[in-house]
Amino acid sequence: MVVCYHLSMTVLEQERMYKALANRRRLAIVKFLSSTNHAPVTDIAHYLQLSFKATSRHLQILKNNDIVEFEQLSKEYHYSLSKPISPIVKKCISLFK
Repeated sequence: MVVCYHLSMTVLEQERMYKALANRRRLAIVKFLSSTNHAPVTDIAHYLQLSFKATSRHLQILKNNDIVEFEQLSKEYHYSLSKPISPIVKKCISLFK
């Protein structure tokens, strides 16, 4: 287990981020978004082989913890990794490679 403490984040903020990432579906979303610039919920749901509703719930948790951000393009919401990417998220992404 890799535990990193970042001076720019409080311990509580780090705990919330680790909890948000402590789910295989949400880790898969981060992995997918790290390989694409941005993607609509339907593409993310297809990649995860998960329902639109369940995917949206996972994305909401990631958004609430500043891991992803979204932009509305016409009728679709397109998600991407938040900029700047947190050191904790960067570490997770590096483990995928």
